Amino acid sequence: MARGRRKVRINVIDERISPDASQPKALSNLVPFPVVPQAMPKKTHKPRFQKYWLIAGLSSLLVAAIAATAWWALSERGSIHYVTAEVAKGAVTRAVTATGTVNPELTIIVGAAVSGIIQELSCDYNTQVKKGQVCAQIDPRPYQTVVDQNKAELAVAKAQLDKDKANEAYTMLALARYTNLIQTHAVSQDVYDNAKNAHDQALAQIAFDEATIQQHQAALDAAQVNLDYASIVSPVDGTVVSRNVTMGQTVAASFQTPTLFLIATDLTKMEVDANVSESDIGGIKPGNKATFTVDAYPKRTFEGTVTQVRQSPQTVQNVVTYDVVIGVDNTDLALMPGLTAASRIVVNQRNDVTRVPNQALRYLPRNLPRTAPSDHAQVWVLRKDQPVAVAVVTGLEDDSFTEIVSGDLKPGDPVITAEQLATANKAIGPRL
Repeated sequence: MARGRRKVRINVIDERISPDASQPKALSNLVPFPVVPQAMPKKTHKPRFQKYWLIAGLSSLLVAAIAATAWWALSERGSIHYVTAEVAKGAVTRAVTATGTVNPELTIIVGAAVSGIIQELSCDYNTQVKKGQVCAQIDPRPYQTVVDQNKAELAVAKAQLDKDKANEAYTMLALARYTNLIQTHAVSQDVYDNAKNAHDQALAQIAFDEATIQQHQAALDAAQVNLDYASIVSPVDGTVVSRNVTMGQTVAASFQTPTLFLIATDLTKMEVDANVSESDIGGIKPGNKATFTVDAYPKRTFEGTVTQVRQSPQTVQNVVTYDVVIGVDNTDLALMPGLTAASRIVVNQRNDVTRVPNQALRYLPRNLPRTAPSDHAQVWVLRKDQPVAVAVVTGLEDDSFTEIVSGDLKPGDPVITAEQLATANKAIGPRL
């Protein structure tokens, strides 16, 4: 057969010429050409056996895939090794974690009530002080001057009182003399009245002088108080943990009392101010046991007790926390103020109960379909090298273990926590 077969289409023009009356002779010589009908091209059909080959090929691939999947599943099932953990007796502890700061139980802020220049410093960091001990001295000369002035004014008032008392004694004698004379009509009534008026004025002047003395005494006492304030003394027995003043510094106490020293009363008793989230504060009560660690002693765990759950909330960037105070004994003075503590507060604890790892409750064999969560807990126990589902009732749980209240479990039973494939050496954990 020729590869390139050309198809030629013959176009035949069928012209039918109507005779023209003007040329009768010329038209009589025309011979009509016969019109050959055009043959329609035949449609070529592809062989139907190509469809059958395509269907057969796809079916073969599907059967091969099913067979490979079945073989893989059977081989995997035979090579599964189960990771187990024994059911045991022990403690289950629910706890709340929080961070906080180590502080003394009582810190006294020592300030200055008067203004002046620091003339003397006798306390520094870590100084052991006693109640009434002078820690700093403000220049007392301005206040001493006021005290001396008030003392002088008080002395003047007292001298005036003595003078007026002497005058009152004289007027009293004169009044007595004129009283005798008025009875014999030796003097006039007016003279007697003047004598009596002078005596009454003398008594009133004495009362005025006594009030003036009290006024000057009060002013002297106020000046003495300010003078005493020039000496900065410790109000308690304790240790100076902070000093905020230096020699020669001017202290201005006009609007706000400046802080000069921070004195901790007893560093053998410390507390941790832990910031607990609002989602965890409901289970914490005074008396709960707590433990905490600090970066200064990473291998040591300190123990304490919750002494106070404060009601005042603290909101920082829309996060609400509450201050939980943990008291701790610091007899060895290992803890220092300001250390950051990572605390763990025990909310609930049960000892000597049957418990299983939390992974055992989340484990599900990989050849079982994933189902919706159920209210009934179960674990898988390896019995005769086969996993067996056991329904259990759970109780308290913590970060690692869950209490088993009831169920067909006893200490020593191996519960499955994960699967491990021997071929790939790959562990398959619990399905969440």
